[in-house]
Amino acid sequence: MSISMPKRMTVVVSVATVWTKPESPRPMDEPALKHPARIREWLGRMTLNDKLDLCIANRVQTQILYGSVVLVVEEVMKEGEGWSKVLIPQQGTRKDALGYPGWVPSCQLVAAKEAPVGSKRAEVIADKAWLYKNPTERSIELSYLTSLPVLEATEQWVRVQTPEGVGYLSVDDVRLIDGLLASGVGEAHIGRGIVEQGRRFLDLPYLWGGMSSFGYDCSGFAYAMHKYFGILIPRDASDQAKQGTFVEKEQLEPGDLLFFAHEEGKGAIHHVGIYAGDNLMIHSPETIKSIEIVDLSTMNLAKEHCVSRRYWK
Repeated sequence: MSISMPKRMTVVVSVATVWTKPESPRPMDEPALKHPARIREWLGRMTLNDKLDLCIANRVQTQILYGSVVLVVEEVMKEGEGWSKVLIPQQGTRKDALGYPGWVPSCQLVAAKEAPVGSKRAEVIADKAWLYKNPTERSIELSYLTSLPVLEATEQWVRVQTPEGVGYLSVDDVRLIDGLLASGVGEAHIGRGIVEQGRRFLDLPYLWGGMSSFGYDCSGFAYAMHKYFGILIPRDASDQAKQGTFVEKEQLEPGDLLFFAHEEGKGAIHHVGIYAGDNLMIHSPETIKSIEIVDLSTMNLAKEHCVSRRYWK
């Protein structure tokens, strides 16, 4: 059923996986479809071939974090379960001007609430952080860069407004920001800061469509490392390669994005990495690997480098 006016809804699971269509998930994907989403269980039960199939069969589009607002434009029932077609405003794409499109189980969304007027937001800057129902009872394990409105801050806890009521985050796991994006992050060279944030996730396994610290794909990794510094770039590598500032190969600085295309750089763009200085690149390479730093002169994609872009200044 199409909806005449998009409905503002909020993600109510730690990580909502956005599927290509309601028929895309397999029986093994059941943990990722529930409320709460059991993201670790889902990742743990997939074999390498199962993970490859997410891409090969075009099952997954992207992911969204707890507390993120989406626009629901269509709702359907499949085998007794509700599904919502969403647009994700913070994930820019040429696919839709209103935001990245895809389908999520309706049980993973609730009606969006307005944040308290003038409130700051608590953004997770630990690799992962527990949201507590109260200071002694854990509720949900949240990803890096999950952001929630602040109700009160004390020396130990930040009390936040969650999609399901009041929650608590440890002050050690978050920073307070004034809006949806951080600004004025104290970094002398933001490009180097992007690289340093990326280094925190070395050895994290690649996940097709991944947009959380439970697993990133190549463009999701670039997107998140920029978002830490309040820089919102497009979701997909093919769109990222068309914006930002063009950078000549001889002028590369840490934090610049390197794009790779089929047919030795002449075909469709299929990969992005972050230049790390000294002819090195940090990237989330492919399903069979984890986030790594590679030497550009010897890596197997060297001949496919087609363009470089800078978003950080």
